[in-house]
Amino acid sequence: MYKILYVEDEIYLAKVVKESLERLGHEVLHLPDGRGLPGRMVDFAPDICLLDIMLPYKNGYEIAKDIRSSHNYTPIIFLTAKGQTQDLIKGFEAGGNDYLRKPFSIEELNMRINNLIQLVTGKSHRPQTLRDRIALGKYYTFYPLKQMLEYDGTSSQLSFKEAQILSILCRNVNAATQRKDLLIEVWNDDSYFNSRNLDVYIRKIRHRLEKDPKLKIITLKGVGYHFVVESDGY
Repeated sequence: MYKILYVEDEIYLAKVVKESLERLGHEVLHLPDGRGLPGRMVDFAPDICLLDIMLPYKNGYEIAKDIRSSHNYTPIIFLTAKGQTQDLIKGFEAGGNDYLRKPFSIEELNMRINNLIQLVTGKSHRPQTLRDRIALGKYYTFYPLKQMLEYDGTSSQLSFKEAQILSILCRNVNAATQRKDLLIEVWNDDSYFNSRNLDVYIRKIRHRLEKDPKLKIITLKGVGYHFVVESDGY
């Protein structure tokens, strides 16, 4: 099955989850905190990471950022008791792909692991639809693999979710992107909460692209979005 890196400081919970996932055929490396994580990421080469948020030394958000700095496409699921909107948005911005609130069932966790790995990585461990460089309008250049947006020579770093969403919009440029399809592809869930998160990220992306009036993300009420790029060079 899959190689899972699991960071959790609650020893009893970690033991139960680890043994349950191993019974399902997964190989699980459990760490009580994030110390020594970079070396373990290289040696163990996990297919997916499960992170608690409230951890000693480094919290889950910081660990996710460390993982994203060198392993851009390794999926991350936060396992957390935190349920406030800002906490979850912070997790997505740190590079998380999904979250599961405690307490959770092993069946649901296993389903999310399977779905997320297939959704984010595919067999090649790299999204097949991503291009290295995408010209947007006259002045913008989007680098999906680096999660970077460049405007007239000045670069800005995108969050993992921003890069995912902008990549999908670019894939459907000058055509409609279904809102539900975006939610399923990015969050694997079209719930109301994730729908509100999507609104936040769309506003952020619009703000990043506002210097070029020929780039527009038009909301199609009840449908989704139409990413308009008025450029002969696209």
